[in-house]
Amino acid sequence: MTLFKLLAASLLVTSAAFSQLAAPNPQGVSMGHIHLNATDPAAAIAFWTDLIGAQPYTHASLKGVAVPGVIVLFAKKAPTAPSVGSAVDHVGFLVPDIQPYVAKFQKTAYKAVLTNKASVQLMIDGIDGTRIELTEDKSLSVPIRFHHVHFDTPDPIAIQAWYLEKFGATPSKRANWDSGEIPGANLTYGKAASTAPTVGRAIDHIGFEIVGLEAFCKKLTDSGVKLDSPYRQLPQAGLALAFLTDPWGTRIELTEGLAK
Repeated sequence: MTLFKLLAASLLVTSAAFSQLAAPNPQGVSMGHIHLNATDPAAAIAFWTDLIGAQPYTHASLKGVAVPGVIVLFAKKAPTAPSVGSAVDHVGFLVPDIQPYVAKFQKTAYKAVLTNKASVQLMIDGIDGTRIELTEDKSLSVPIRFHHVHFDTPDPIAIQAWYLEKFGATPSKRANWDSGEIPGANLTYGKAASTAPTVGRAIDHIGFEIVGLEAFCKKLTDSGVKLDSPYRQLPQAGLALAFLTDPWGTRIELTEGLAK
């Protein structure tokens, strides 16, 4: 095999690994994607690949980036406000060494602050106002992995119970926060007096990948959840999807087929 073919094969394997989502929980749920509003999607993709370490991702007409555990997609739309102050304050990733990121962001205009005494967490106010948290985990065997969605809510116990009931997010604790676990992500429930809905903000919505989405949507509606957009299929993209908004203002897209 020529060197070119070896490099191409290596790139395909790396891209496949980076776009791999976690296997679902017994309810058929795993972390799927984060959908960001971007003034310039090409510039946003460059930010995520060059500075964060994600890999380019495509699925039919969808273009974005991926790291193990999550896909990040972009809508060409200037956000109305940053993610901070909305129902989803930020998203978090694990990396094996925080210092290369500190050095990279020191050469940019983006605000990036080490947030604890051990200097193992870096909070970044990134492109278009998306807040990103990087946490060092020296045991990590990949360059980067998705870790958590950080919600802000007036009632962490109520949101914990809701995500358990609707998505099977097993109650847990992350540091001082109540949280829930789904395959591929920790859902962290931070306390805040009030927040704005996510729609239109830098983090517009989060996405869960669902096995058996049509039946799952029926189960949600039977339990009293009102879907913003009902179940529908997109055969040209090999996808099915639906939308809802949780009681605290986070818009959620449900997909089936994104993992393929």
